Amino acid sequence: MEDYLQGCRAALQESRPLHVVLGNEACDLDSMVSALTLAFYLAKTNEAEEVFVPVLNIKRSELPLRGDIVFFLQKVHIPESILIFRDEIDLHALHQAGQLTLILVDHHILPKSDAALEEAVAEVLDHRPIEQKHCPPCHVSVELVGSCATLVTERILQGAPEILDRQTAALLHGTIVLDCVNMDLKIGKATPKDSKYVEKLEALFPDLPKRNDIFDSLQKAKFDVSGLTTEQMLRKDQKTIYRQGIKVAISAIYMDLEAFLQRSNLLAELHAFCQAHSYDVLVAMTIFFDTHNEPVRQLAIFCPHVALRTTICEVLEHSQSPPLKLTPTSSIHPNLHAYLQGNTQVSRKKLLPLLQEALSAYCDSMKIPSGQPETVDVSREQVDKESDRASNSLISGLSQDEEDPPLPPTPMNSLVDECPLDQGLPKLSAEAVFEKCSQISLSQSTTASLSKK
Repeated sequence: MEDYLQGCRAALQESRPLHVVLGNEACDLDSMVSALTLAFYLAKTNEAEEVFVPVLNIKRSELPLRGDIVFFLQKVHIPESILIFRDEIDLHALHQAGQLTLILVDHHILPKSDAALEEAVAEVLDHRPIEQKHCPPCHVSVELVGSCATLVTERILQGAPEILDRQTAALLHGTIVLDCVNMDLKIGKATPKDSKYVEKLEALFPDLPKRNDIFDSLQKAKFDVSGLTTEQMLRKDQKTIYRQGIKVAISAIYMDLEAFLQRSNLLAELHAFCQAHSYDVLVAMTIFFDTHNEPVRQLAIFCPHVALRTTICEVLEHSQSPPLKLTPTSSIHPNLHAYLQGNTQVSRKKLLPLLQEALSAYCDSMKIPSGQPETVDVSREQVDKESDRASNSLISGLSQDEEDPPLPPTPMNSLVDECPLDQGLPKLSAEAVFEKCSQISLSQSTTASLSKK
């Protein structure tokens, strides 16, 4: 695999047609590994000496935000330097020159900014329900399994099992285990096909890491923010609300709020972050587990505008549907209000309507004319690419939150309350993982308390 990827970078320097295997815009672990391994398979089984190149559909500078990917690449000894990122290849120029064939993996819809590339799409391999109105008119292979890497594994083992080395097998194995939540039957994310191919990989390479070990390490790396700058931490898992000219960022941060607030030059960095992205308000929702394995949620509202900040805080403090049970904590600056959130079941998805309510109340009090629609953006990476959807209402926008985003892109994989396979696999995020873990932890704690009684 490593030698193959080195050759891909060299191929970019040549003026020749390229077959690009492109993952989705979220570039989660499944998307990255599926792109790498499918391109590897196609290159090894191609007899026409065509060049197949995997492309990670993010800028190289975005990679540090994906801790599980960084960790996994190091673990399987693949240098980041030999990977090809979206800002290192001009797909539109290649297409205009008639030198691009596109293969989509782990998604099947191109964003508006890439609409011109649709006619270059020759194949789709995905594991989510197809949106027929938007799917490219080409060969489409779709099956509702837990991980797209499962479908790539199937193609390799059925088509050319001899090309599978341990490095490639480790990539596929770890990704499927993470996507399928360690193959936990109670969670219901893994399908029989996912389990089948995990077992086949383990039979072929008995020295692969134990499932528990690789799942725990990847899950830990996904939430690790220790090496990130303040801006990277805010952008890692961020959503945006718009309401009548007011722009609010809501960032999930996986650490103790007190530790976050003690970061050097934090206020200056928060102010610079809001200015750089034109945010009027920044809401930081910290979530972590304490020493007793109990979930802890905290809130911080940063806003230089006194009236707007006051309105938001009052709405959140007095909310009864749902009740956040906020307890004010010491703050480092008048522009920043911090709280301990007593009701740990209120996730960011449930917080969004309250914030929208607060913005409406503020606009009414300031008599701001209702001239702009309100939307909820899925992630920071999509703000520009999805701006054409700004006409969506709040209700439709809320369906785009972490548990039900639009396609594309695919969010980070995690857990949801149900497993409605008849409606396709759930659309997931990092915060939903925490949400499920919180519920499991609380359930276990309640059960233990009842048993003692």
